Amino acid sequence: MTESANHFELGISTFLEAKPHPGMGGAYSHAERIRNSVEEMILADQVGLDVYGIGEHHRQDYAASAPHVILAAAAAQTKHLRLTSAVTVLSSDDPVRVYQGFSTVDAISNGRAEIMAGRGSFIESFPLFGYSLEDYDELFDEKLELLLQITKEEKVSWQGNHRAAIDNLAVYPRAVQDPLPVWIATGGNPQSAIRAGVLGLPVCFAIIGGMPERFAPLVELYKEAYTRAGHDPKKMQIGTHSHGFVSDTDTRATELFYPAQQAMMNVIGRERGWPPYTFEAYDAARSMRGALYVGEAEYVAEKIILLHKNLGLTRFFLHVDTSSIPHKDMMRAIELLGTKVAPIVRKEIAASAK
Repeated sequence: MTESANHFELGISTFLEAKPHPGMGGAYSHAERIRNSVEEMILADQVGLDVYGIGEHHRQDYAASAPHVILAAAAAQTKHLRLTSAVTVLSSDDPVRVYQGFSTVDAISNGRAEIMAGRGSFIESFPLFGYSLEDYDELFDEKLELLLQITKEEKVSWQGNHRAAIDNLAVYPRAVQDPLPVWIATGGNPQSAIRAGVLGLPVCFAIIGGMPERFAPLVELYKEAYTRAGHDPKKMQIGTHSHGFVSDTDTRATELFYPAQQAMMNVIGRERGWPPYTFEAYDAARSMRGALYVGEAEYVAEKIILLHKNLGLTRFFLHVDTSSIPHKDMMRAIELLGTKVAPIVRKEIAASAK
């Protein structure tokens, strides 16, 4: 168990969105967004946040196709911040290269790297790297098995259906952490929660709609599978990832976040058949029992405390990333999360644990 897992962790997750939305002016180029994210990680470290995660995507509206490279750029400029993918689309990647990339980040950061493995909510990487969606589940199962073996064993022997066999070959460099932490990310699939529990791995649930408390049965499935498999309950780690934004006032938060969120949700909604995103939907999601964490610091902190009470979390990611929000306001949100939200949340959770 890592040292940072001994207390409630708060952090940032991002896909490095970099696409101009219709009617909202320009956006940052991919290069600018990547450079901005390094600045965000340095600030997150300075204001006492625990973790920063970058999600892998292979499409025009996101800049992060190689999260480990961007994390490495900040690894040497930070001291405490844990650096993770959020997620690595393991099904369409090579577990050997995934491990080598993140073990290198682990070396640069002196033991602060993590891998969050998932299938991914977008499918662009499958045709890009020559994989069939017909093998969607089997690809993930096989590659997770190989990745976990690599994290535990210097020399690996492995055989599967979708990658060349490995016969007693070593994988280098080895991570500083032994083993290199691997989380399972899921959008709410019960089997994914059970798999993470059986394997004794940390789990992170993406909660981007509805009422977060409805994830309680999935958390219980995970906990039950974890303990039944004989893993130490004291090492159990449960995280969530939700969209949101922190500003100096609720009004300012809405002014900045709602138009950008609406534009982003409508772009994705046209692809997936969702109805147009309305202010009424936003307002409901921003309510105390909703899945958006938007507002001034005290309100966002109150919502995170309620989420912890309902789900028993050890980690919370706030996904603040929308391309139409100016970088200075993104930096202010990170500053407020670290200096205002985090102290309130940690104090309340510590008091409730006594």
